[in-house]
Amino acid sequence: METTIKINKGGRPKKRATRRQLLAAMCTPLEKTLIEINAKRACMTVSEFLRELGLKGRVKIKIKTLPKTVLELTGTLNHMAANINQLARKRNSGDELNVLERAILNKAVRDLQGLVTDIKAYVL
Repeated sequence: METTIKINKGGRPKKRATRRQLLAAMCTPLEKTLIEINAKRACMTVSEFLRELGLKGRVKIKIKTLPKTVLELTGTLNHMAANINQLARKRNSGDELNVLERAILNKAVRDLQGLVTDIKAYVL
């Protein structure tokens, strides 16, 4: 009785349905440019864009970049978290905080309270 062992060769997995059919559409140079721009804005290839539009009647645009205000908020929070972490590490090691470190901690707390107020005002 022979036993066959299936060896996984690795590599990229096979696609379920390969796309081998070509569908051409005639358009003006301006239309082609607009289609390419819209596909790029949707973070898709032209083929993906046209296929999605043809099959579903609309294209869902994916936004990969965050607004500048969100990036600024993230940076501020990361900076504050680093400061608080350093102070907490020092305090947990048994060292007392000096006057400057206490002032930094108090400012961080006030800044956090201000951010919470800004976020509430924006959301509500």
